[in-house]
Amino acid sequence: MYKKEVLKNGLRLCTHDMKGRESLSVGLWVGAGGRFEDDKLKGAAHFLEHILFKGSKRYSCSEIKEQIEGVGGSLNAFTAEENTCYYAKFPSKHVVRVLDILADMVFYPSISKSDVERERGVILEEIKMYHDLPQYFVLELLDGLVWPGHALGKNLAGTQESISKITHTDLKGFHKKYYSPQNIVVSACGCLDHNQVFSLIEKKSKGIFNQEQPGFIGADNVQIGPKVKFYRKQIEQMHLAMGMFGYEYDHKDKYALNLLSIILGGNMSSRLFNEVREKRGLAYSIGSCTKSLKDTGMFMIRAGVDNLNIVDAASLIIKELGKIKKKGVVKDEFVRTKDYLLGQIVMGLEDTLEHMLWMGESLSSRNRIRRLQEVKQAVQKIKMADIKRVAQDVLRESHYNLAIVGPLNDQQEGQLKGLLKV
Repeated sequence: MYKKEVLKNGLRLCTHDMKGRESLSVGLWVGAGGRFEDDKLKGAAHFLEHILFKGSKRYSCSEIKEQIEGVGGSLNAFTAEENTCYYAKFPSKHVVRVLDILADMVFYPSISKSDVERERGVILEEIKMYHDLPQYFVLELLDGLVWPGHALGKNLAGTQESISKITHTDLKGFHKKYYSPQNIVVSACGCLDHNQVFSLIEKKSKGIFNQEQPGFIGADNVQIGPKVKFYRKQIEQMHLAMGMFGYEYDHKDKYALNLLSIILGGNMSSRLFNEVREKRGLAYSIGSCTKSLKDTGMFMIRAGVDNLNIVDAASLIIKELGKIKKKGVVKDEFVRTKDYLLGQIVMGLEDTLEHMLWMGESLSSRNRIRRLQEVKQAVQKIKMADIKRVAQDVLRESHYNLAIVGPLNDQQEGQLKGLLKV
């Protein structure tokens, strides 16, 4: 059973006591991520995430890590487009210690000039690392095609130029602007007592007050024709990413698009896996996924393809997209996909960390917690005809975006442009 409370300062707390568990997972979610940044501060949310581990009002950098890992816990964080999450999973008997550390990091970070200067080099190396990994760099290129000129189309970690110029004063300002109580969610899941967690968070956040919450620039979701982006790199394998606009969080067809994604490339039973890998051996890895944000989304296919097979693989992918738009799905495939989606959700929610992420992301993004029964009912209402309708809506040729990293030659580039009618 989920319990939700709002503190006097606006901070939102949600907990779920999972009987029979000995672990507890806690996350502090801040409603700020990469899309809240302008070009000057591009990468600030991610930079600040790093800096919060360097020390706080009560804990040094080494104490933050040692006092959680020293009791068998694990500690981590991530920055996304619309939020940043700091989380830990640990034996529940250490809840007082771990919550105090996490809250001190988030509410009272040091953000010293020396720490920022040292960590700047780490982040610059991280940016270089992802540019050297084609399976990640191709996704950055795809984002730029789908959301050109928008913060969503730019690297979450920032650029060499922006990171080189961000100062500790900038990061303090970003923290003050976004890390306010009404913009923070605390989610806790596992072996816990709700009243204890509430008291600990209330005490820790006492004296922190609300302030005006800034927004972000919305995505226009407009595209008038297919686009391609090729990056030539001498590597042993082509990396392909193809994407188009998907659906926002609360779109009525969001779960239908999830099913479409699974049918096309969500598992080893999927159409693309069978056609591209199993039957023709054109790729080692291929799959599809969806991304949903507050006002936009993306459906994406990615693959690692032999250098000589890139045109054939892309052609086959486009053919399969056309096939499902024209013919839809068959009954046994449709039933299996529903069972797969719900089965994956149910199994994931058995883990305290996965359940905490489910709760926290939902409350942070939608200001309500999705319940499993709600999702089950929504999925069960979907009909076979809905998959075909959604495929025709999302998989529009005019919305195709294709990014490829690898040793492309002029002939291959021309053939790929021809496939997309660019």
